[in-house]
Amino acid sequence: MGEAALDYVIDFISGLDEAPAVNVDRAMEVAHELRAVPPEEGGDLRSAIEGFAAAAANGFEPAGPGYLAFVPGGGVFASTLGDFMAKAVNRFPNLWETAPGMVQIEVNVIRWICDLFGYPAEARGILATGGSMANLSAIVTARRARLGEDFLDGTYYVSEQAHASVAKAAAIAGFSTRNLRTIAVDPDLRMRVYALRRQVREDRDAGFRPFLVVPNAGSTNTGAIDPLDAIADVAEEEGLWMHADAAYGGFFVLTERGRERLRGIDRADSITLDPHKGMFLPYGIGSLVVRDGAALRAAHYSGAAYLQDVSSEGELPNFSEYSIELSRDFRGLRVWLPLQLYGVSTFRDLLDEKLDLAAHLDGALAAEPALEVPWRPQLTVVPFRLRGADDDANRRFLGRINASKRVFCSSTMLDGRFTIRACILSHRTHGDRIDEAIEIIRKAAAEA
Repeated sequence: MGEAALDYVIDFISGLDEAPAVNVDRAMEVAHELRAVPPEEGGDLRSAIEGFAAAAANGFEPAGPGYLAFVPGGGVFASTLGDFMAKAVNRFPNLWETAPGMVQIEVNVIRWICDLFGYPAEARGILATGGSMANLSAIVTARRARLGEDFLDGTYYVSEQAHASVAKAAAIAGFSTRNLRTIAVDPDLRMRVYALRRQVREDRDAGFRPFLVVPNAGSTNTGAIDPLDAIADVAEEEGLWMHADAAYGGFFVLTERGRERLRGIDRADSITLDPHKGMFLPYGIGSLVVRDGAALRAAHYSGAAYLQDVSSEGELPNFSEYSIELSRDFRGLRVWLPLQLYGVSTFRDLLDEKLDLAAHLDGALAAEPALEVPWRPQLTVVPFRLRGADDDANRRFLGRINASKRVFCSSTMLDGRFTIRACILSHRTHGDRIDEAIEIIRKAAAEA
């Protein structure tokens, strides 16, 4: 059974360079073919793999070199091997006593992330399913640390470019939209610090309790980085918890350019990062690190009689006391194994390459008279659109680009206008595919 599954995986990965970046022509037809209840009697593995393979082949291809939509997840194969082994041994990592070695591997990963930002020894963190869950835990932690049990008069602050998961997490954490303050951005789509400071003071004068600011450390729309140092100053002056949403951009601190552009992120009280973005790993692995580990634990710890046989934390933590989850899988090997095999320098080099590729794409598109490239890439997102064209024309333009199936871009609304965006963040995307993307975009623009 393992050999049959591995044969399929090898064939699949071997074909990614030539696979279409998007293949949706028969996607719903295949989905309908798979619509069935489980059989009463067992069947054949190969036929099941065939059904799975058809499902995998018909849709978006986020693991391929031409996928420039949303934020790609490259799916490093070593991480898949780690998951395979972790699921096979089926250890429980959320209580240290049940699997000390496994817990130590996760501690190593979290400590490495903490060290990237100069966090102290008492910092703690968790490996989550992604940035949305990490942001939820961060907001719950900030709520308890700054507001206590009675929190309905607390206000929190995000920019107009904030990821939707922040407001969603705050709503789940008990805050209504009345608690949300959206701060205007400057022409580079970065939070205006003076507007933040003014809004905080107005809220305090009105009887609210400002408690949290969530700057972008690489927005999804354009990769914009808020002025983190200046926001940290406001947070210190006003007693706010500063949580940096670095799900997409955080791991660029591995590079010299990224560390310079993210200056001030090390002053945040907590940081969300997604290894399934900046480390090119398969989807399903996010992380949260918190400077004050005790605050993270205080916000999440809950005892239970059925856990009375479990040892309290000592040299190793009980991760269940730091997160929303009790039962979960062992996620640490997904990150730890690729780091062991390739070393940190490999990820640094790949991230540097992506910065170079974004600059190359940006320069080439900016040189095209038919195109408007309104914002220089701060990380690896390049937004562009047809010059002087309306939204419908730009939608058709995007359709022509994606019809090539060699590259796949997505869109957003910026300044109230339909804008196409290319996000370069796959370990399989190199200069040859970006050069091809430039030619495809040029041709589509000429046709438009």
